[in-house]
Amino acid sequence: MTTLDRTDVRILEALQTDGRLTNVELSQRIGLSETPCLRRVRRLEEAGVIGRYAAVLDPRAIGLGVLAFVQLTIERHNDVDTEAFRTAVRAHPEVVACWVTTGTHDFLLQVMAPDMDAFADFVMNRVLRFPGVKDVNSSFVLQTVKPPSVLPLTHLKMVDAAARTG
Repeated sequence: MTTLDRTDVRILEALQTDGRLTNVELSQRIGLSETPCLRRVRRLEEAGVIGRYAAVLDPRAIGLGVLAFVQLTIERHNDVDTEAFRTAVRAHPEVVACWVTTGTHDFLLQVMAPDMDAFADFVMNRVLRFPGVKDVNSSFVLQTVKPPSVLPLTHLKMVDAAARTG
């Protein structure tokens, strides 16, 4: 884990809220001059703390009205079958996220589709044909109470800026 100080955390909080901030705006927001601010952002990028920048789209505005979580169980848990399943998941843009889970199911997929017909087609004609799929259980989002957002940074143990090396 990368060592962060309070200024790094303030940079991360600002960029999570608005990734389009210019370096000038960011430096003003956090109270740091432009050159050291840019240096810190680049260090955070190089360390992999900042993985990428992206626009957050409104799914309904682009015609994606169905959000479902699909729990899957696979038949065999060997390297070949599991990797074939993972490859199939990665090949389908309808699967916007996938996690390996504990409990009664092996994988949790977050799936988006324009409507129920498209979702049903995706599950029946694609997901059920993914390598090794044994069981599928879908849950549909009826209402979003808190959408995916910024990552919480309150748990970070920060160092004093003077104590950080580099």
